[in-house]
Amino acid sequence: MAILEEMSALLQKGRAAKVKELVVQALEEGVSPEAILSEGLLSGMSIVGEKFKRNEVFVPEVLVAARAMNAGVELLRPYLVEAGVESKGVAVIGTVKGDLHDIGKNLVKMMLEGKGLEVHDLGVDVSAETFVQKAIEYNAKVICCSALLTTTMGEMKNVVEEAKKAGIRDQVKIMVGGAPITQEFCDQVGADYYTADGASAGDVALKICLGEM
Repeated sequence: MAILEEMSALLQKGRAAKVKELVVQALEEGVSPEAILSEGLLSGMSIVGEKFKRNEVFVPEVLVAARAMNAGVELLRPYLVEAGVESKGVAVIGTVKGDLHDIGKNLVKMMLEGKGLEVHDLGVDVSAETFVQKAIEYNAKVICCSALLTTTMGEMKNVVEEAKKAGIRDQVKIMVGGAPITQEFCDQVGADYYTADGASAGDVALKICLGEM
């Protein structure tokens, strides 16, 4: 549908005001909220994610595209609720205790939202207990932990241990990421998945929520 293709293209360019106009227009023309979300907004963000993976666009372009997507989603939200469209899954995300860096976390959050997931951002300096409490509260399938400092990355092991203690370790997957994190470190602390970039994190989190991983 031409209007959804145009919406996707404008979203990729970060044209938030135009995206909102097209969402309203599409609704007036009787396009279903679900189609607007998946074929207009999420498809555009997905293309941005793929380009980001291939280094064809960079963080600033991702941020403006995500802003445009969020502007469209905000307008759509009441219609989606009315139509009974559910999110594809729930994730909690945060930067671990002692670490105040959030650019990487924010990028991953956007990529997860761009896959149609409901994401609860716990912010920075998040304790292991909080990660686990919030995962239980929101019935999350994924806990995403970010760290930029080598001095704080050990906190990720505490999140894994806390999830075991709370008895939810078999119900939730723990994803780790950030500049000092490696696959080897992920294996050492007993986390489930490591991804090197935000776009890959979105792919993995979606597969987890759909039961494909």
